[in-house]
Amino acid sequence: MSGKTEKKLAYAFAAESKASVRNATFAKKAEMEGYSQIARLFRAVADAESVHAHRYLLLMRGKIGSTEENLETAFQNEIRANVEEYPKLIKDAAEEGNRTVLKAFSQARDVESLHAELYKKALNDMVSDRETDYYVCQVCGYISEDEAPQRCPICSAVKDKFKRVS
Repeated sequence: MSGKTEKKLAYAFAAESKASVRNATFAKKAEMEGYSQIARLFRAVADAESVHAHRYLLLMRGKIGSTEENLETAFQNEIRANVEEYPKLIKDAAEEGNRTVLKAFSQARDVESLHAELYKKALNDMVSDRETDYYVCQVCGYISEDEAPQRCPICSAVKDKFKRVS
């Protein structure tokens, strides 16, 4: 595969991934406003965009490895986001005085380091076949193992704001 095609796949993957998340968010808003049929449509399109994104990711060479390689890649991506990307974003938001965005970026940075710890732990636990449920804060993305906390340690969201992922 040519470098040009590889770049186009990466672009298409990013675009479809964004479209999937955007439409899932549109669905939540439509549901909140009482438009359940439109919410279903947004969810369906979000799922279709996700199908496209998965397909493009699988077509890109070297992006999907063994589970151990994927855990290492995910760990490194979280570290890079925490150390390289979020500090720049936080600095810019602070310079512009946008406290809401600053808070969102700061919380995301803090959560990224916790995601890295979970990946590292999973790498170490691979041979033990340890099973756990995860609870994801739907406000900031914090992940708790085994049970949801009473309050999110990052954004203080209540326990009801956590989604169980098993």
